[in-house]
Amino acid sequence: MGIRRIGKHLLHHRWHVRRIFPPRALAAIEQAIKIAEATHSGQIRFAVEGALDGAPLFRDQSARERALDIFARLRIWDTAHNNGVLIYLLLADRKVEIVADRGIDAHVGAAGWQKICAAMESDFRAGNFEAGVIRGIEAVSKQLAAHFPHHPGDRNELPDAPVVM
Repeated sequence: MGIRRIGKHLLHHRWHVRRIFPPRALAAIEQAIKIAEATHSGQIRFAVEGALDGAPLFRDQSARERALDIFARLRIWDTAHNNGVLIYLLLADRKVEIVADRGIDAHVGAAGWQKICAAMESDFRAGNFEAGVIRGIEAVSKQLAAHFPHHPGDRNELPDAPVVM
């Protein structure tokens, strides 16, 4: 664990998330998830965390490890078709991780998810956070629609609202 990473995480607080993702942006992201989920039977969650604190920080938990924890905590694995997807952003590290349940992950694979993450990170480097997240949701949704098309009677199994950690 580097002192530089600790410093970045200590300086990024919840206010930083609120500045980048004000209520209007969070509402737009929630709407994008609602629209996307109308095209497939999958479930998408977006979670953003300004920085790690406490035990995760001092264990030097990676963004990937943290995303796996959040995936489990939000019970994204608990969908009828094992097709839940978490898009996780750790602002202090400027890192995006996508964690997908086994049903959809078997079709897309790590390389497919990494391509979406890289495109989002490119948007974020340009300061386009809201647009980057929405493009990421659309890209994930495209994969879900290809492998888990919408069927009459599909229900929304998970909340659509973004999670601010």
